[in-house]
Amino acid sequence: MTRSPQFLTIISLLIIIPLGFATKFYNGIYANWVNNSLCGVFYEIFWCLVIFFIFTKLSPLNIATIVFIITSLLEFTQLWKSPFLEIIRKNFIGRTLIGSSFIWSDFFYYLIGCIIAYLWMSSVLKKTNYHSVSIKY
Repeated sequence: MTRSPQFLTIISLLIIIPLGFATKFYNGIYANWVNNSLCGVFYEIFWCLVIFFIFTKLSPLNIATIVFIITSLLEFTQLWKSPFLEIIRKNFIGRTLIGSSFIWSDFFYYLIGCIIAYLWMSSVLKKTNYHSVSIKY
């Protein structure tokens, strides 16, 4: 029985979401790095999978590129301390979604996350024999 890409994407999200939150609550060795840098990998994978679930006709490469660009732009908004953004950043979910401090090294983790997400989404497409518009088999 062949599963749909959406079904496998929901399963993927059920895996990634707890892993991503776990990086924010991790207290062991290298906790600062895990909490503030490695979490960016899971953040990118999460957003790629969400977009992949909603826009099934977009190719994994397009999704990964779009997510990288948008989250990179979002990283720059962390330099902006507007009252509206600061209100959002006061709670855990707000800080998790839009961040609170600009760090150049985050772009590296975003890139790694998007590469992993690209491979993940491509694997889902291959497992489901689903052909998106931009992928040729």
